[in-house]
Parts: sequence; structure tokens; C-alpha cells
Amino acid sequence: MSNLLEVRGIDTFIGQFHILEEVSLTVPEGAIVALLGRNGAGKTTTLKSILGLTPPRSGQVIFAGEEIQGLPSYEIAAMGVGYVPEHRAIFRDLSVYENLKLAERKKSDLARKEAMIFELFPDLKRLIKLGGANLSGGQQQMLALARALVPDNRLLLIDEPTEGLAPVIIEAMMEAIRRLAATTTILLVEQNFLVAGQLAESYVIVDEGRVVQTGVMADLLDDDAAIRRYLGAG
Repeated sequence: MSNLLEVRGIDTFIGQFHILEEVSLTVPEGAIVALLGRNGAGKTTTLKSILGLTPPRSGQVIFAGEEIQGLPSYEIAAMGVGYVPEHRAIFRDLSVYENLKLAERKKSDLARKEAMIFELFPDLKRLIKLGGANLSGGQQQMLALARALVPDNRLLLIDEPTEGLAPVIIEAMMEAIRRLAATTTILLVEQNFLVAGQLAESYVIVDEGRVVQTGVMADLLDDDAAIRRYLGAG
């Protein structure tokens, strides 16, 4: 299986603070890879570095065989990299439909994808005219993920999709991500280790801005020492 994404030794700074140090990871095409670590470990910064929102100062980011570090974020997105940010970041003053329409790269994107989107998230079809501010937290998260599905993306960077959600909504989000993985490669940041363990085939753990462990998720599930040390769970 070839790698769709390769991150090679990136160093990222925010102001004077050295957030990521020599971070390397690979995401095979067609896989779900979980990016794990405690709060503040550097997970979100890694996603933003890949997308160029916090450009790495050194190292390489290679997507589909092309180096993308240093490119503007809009060019990286146009190459087929979608981003579902932490805390949803939907347009609260716009309707569900308007949020989806704004995500188009080509005029026909939503028309081509709406059947798939509404099959995954039937609530959004029912609430299509409702303003974003009037959605529940779970519905806002569905909309945030749905927006990333409107254009054709080969890679989705998904940041904390189940944070703060009720168990029934978590199950719905997990099922949607599983179904997306049939056609889309996913790099998933997920604080809920039980969720990550059920979704991902492999994992990368970051701690204090460095990659400290990688491997097959099935092996990590049996590694209580690593789980306690790096994830604070047991």
C-alpha cells in the first residue's frame, strides 16, 4: 500500500515557541490513521502544519508524491486535502444549505455529493434551511464533517470529531467515518481512545511535540503501559 501522505521531520513554531520537533508520520492511501496524545501534545498543530495554516519552518510534507510545505493553504486544499477543524467552526449565521454551498470548489460539487451527504447525515436534510446557531452540538459536528465532503478530497484531516457529544451521536459519527474510509484516506485526531481504537488501523503518538511511538492499533490496545504513559487512560 502506497503512502498518500508523508510528513518528514517537520519543525513548527508558533511565535517563539517550538511546538513540533522533527515530527514524521505516514498515512497509507485508503487507511484511517489515528494521531494520539494528551491535550497540548501537538496534534492539532500537526494537522495545521500539513494544511499550511501553521507552516513548518523545516522538513517536508509530501501529498500524493508532491511536496506541499510552503504552499498557501488554499492551494493545498485544492489538491484534495479536506479539513474538519476542532470546535466545528461552522458559519453560525448561515443555514445548513449555505454552509454546504460555501464548501464547493466547483459549482456542481454539492449537487453531486448531496445524496451521499444526506444518506450519512439525514438530520442535515431535515434541517437544511435552519441556521447553524440553531443546531445542536452533534448536528453542528455533522455539518462540519459534511462540509469537507462537498468537494472531492483524497485526504481528510479530522480533528476531535466526537468531543463533547452524546454517546448516540458519537456512534453516528463513527459510522459515518467508517463509511467515508471506503473512498477517502483519513488522518484522525481523537482524544477518546475507545473511539480511536475502533476506527483506526494504525496510530501515531505525539508527546511534547515529538513522535514517541507508532504502530498497529491492535497492538496498542494491549499496551497498557503506553496508554497510561502517553494518553492518560487505562
